[in-house]
Amino acid sequence: MTTGYANPEVLAETAWLQDHLGDPAVRVVECDEDPGAHCRGHIPGAVQLDWRTDLNDARVRDLVDARTFERLMGRFGITAETSVVLYGDQANWWAAYAYWAMRLFGHERLRLLNGGRKKWVLEGRATTDDPTRVEESHYVVVAANPGIRALRADVLLHIGSPAHRQPVVRLPAGHVLVDVRTPAEFSGRLVQMAGYPQEGALRGGHIPGAANVPWGRAVHDDWTFRSPVELRRLYEGAGVASDKDVVVYCRIGERSAHTWFVLHELMGYRRVRNYDGSWTEWGNSVGLPISNPSLVKGMPRQAGIAAASRAPVH
Repeated sequence: MTTGYANPEVLAETAWLQDHLGDPAVRVVECDEDPGAHCRGHIPGAVQLDWRTDLNDARVRDLVDARTFERLMGRFGITAETSVVLYGDQANWWAAYAYWAMRLFGHERLRLLNGGRKKWVLEGRATTDDPTRVEESHYVVVAANPGIRALRADVLLHIGSPAHRQPVVRLPAGHVLVDVRTPAEFSGRLVQMAGYPQEGALRGGHIPGAANVPWGRAVHDDWTFRSPVELRRLYEGAGVASDKDVVVYCRIGERSAHTWFVLHELMGYRRVRNYDGSWTEWGNSVGLPISNPSLVKGMPRQAGIAAASRAPVH
């Protein structure tokens, strides 16, 4: 286990979780990009959270409201005293998103399984396809934490552009904006990725003033997080430091939730917000400025649909 993180308690190592399976004070929650993964085999005792239906309002492009979140947590048998351990596929993208959402609603006792589903399986630990049945609980949202979320208007203010179309030369002092997508997405060469038609944007590029630090550089091949020294070097090299006001974004908010977890939870950076509207909102909005090198006079435009994945970029 790597030590030296500002908040090491937000990680659960696989051995620790193995020892706590069956502990009534611990609830294991799986949140995958592929909702079918849970049924094919999950950690014993884990319940399934579907980010599409459980965390997102079906009628409004937003998270569910507090009452709906309370019913979700109650369905999983979670109380304010329950220690929730989240894990999933895709290097814990959606598990990190669920973690962020739970923190947004004020749940305090949270851990992310270091290495997620991949590390658990690589170590040969037990899985089951038996459905998990739990006794429902009564859950109450006491104090939400909206300060870890950025909306579109917040990002405009963050980059020093409160008015539409206002050019951004540089961000205000102390402000940092981090685009955690791949370099191809950031540059505008890639507008829409094959296999993700629901995440399309009309324009390619990035929000003006953003630094590009792909999320995957924060993890090893087994999906475990890099050491504090490596992470500090990675982010400080892009101007991201503990005394800065940081906003992170990706395409729809799950990869940036992963980076938010690294910076805010693991590293202890106090002012980090996840812009979950991300590029699908910004790139499709009327009047919002973008940066796209392919739009510079004399440069060929290469935007379009390309076969690319969101695999880690090292």
